[in-house]
Amino acid sequence: MQLDPESHQMVAIVLAGDRTKADSLINHTEAGSKAMIDLDGVPMVRRVLDSLRVSRMVSRIYMAGPEASEVATDPALQKWIDDGEMSWSEPGVSPSTSAYEVMSRLGPEDAVLLTTADHPLLTPEIVDAFGRQSLADDVDVTVGLAPYALVAEAYPGIRKTVLHFSDGDFCGCNLFAFITPEGRRAAKFWRKIEQERKKPLVVIGLLGWWAVIRYRFGFLSLEEALAKLSKRLGLRMRAVILPYANAAIDVDSIADLMLVKGALAKAAEEDA
Repeated sequence: MQLDPESHQMVAIVLAGDRTKADSLINHTEAGSKAMIDLDGVPMVRRVLDSLRVSRMVSRIYMAGPEASEVATDPALQKWIDDGEMSWSEPGVSPSTSAYEVMSRLGPEDAVLLTTADHPLLTPEIVDAFGRQSLADDVDVTVGLAPYALVAEAYPGIRKTVLHFSDGDFCGCNLFAFITPEGRRAAKFWRKIEQERKKPLVVIGLLGWWAVIRYRFGFLSLEEALAKLSKRLGLRMRAVILPYANAAIDVDSIADLMLVKGALAKAAEEDA
């Protein structure tokens, strides 16, 4: 059933657990968890939550992780939870498990917007654009992508996983929407490919070797890839192409962290 983006909102889930504590970012920053890395006096995850709280497309927020001891280190974050402004739960054994566990507690009528704690340049504008477009079509699942050319122009020299299709090159944005109860089945599929998320050829391989060959030689379009994946999962999927370079910026490395700090400093100068 197609939802009206002007009258419907989404439940936001923020994945804020750690894949491992032996993380270069955690060690570099001496933070207790990646989500709580300090960015100009604000924990990274709180920057994400601030944007979701302002977004007109978000009705409720659930945060999976970090551990209670880490949440308690930030009074503002702890107060939001204590006051019921958002819900919190311990992280699962993996991001996909965390997502699945939270979604299993939601009602079937809830459309879900999923993002991650390491997305500190996320803005309410990006969230609203993704949410509106996700609800505009009669689909089960959407995934946010940004044109690689846009990202490379804004951040020359950035190292990103790039998806090369015949109709363009794209970067993932750590934004997903599960519009229908059926769409949540995609979280189970996510578990299977979670460890291969940085290897496009491995993921495309799940669509069959002919798809790998076509992708490898630049003949596979994004629309064709999504059509094949939709057929494999028995779901209706589409991409939401976002015209925002910052939508594709997450913090996966020390270099990413430096890039984000520079972007925040530049934005602060422009606002001064």
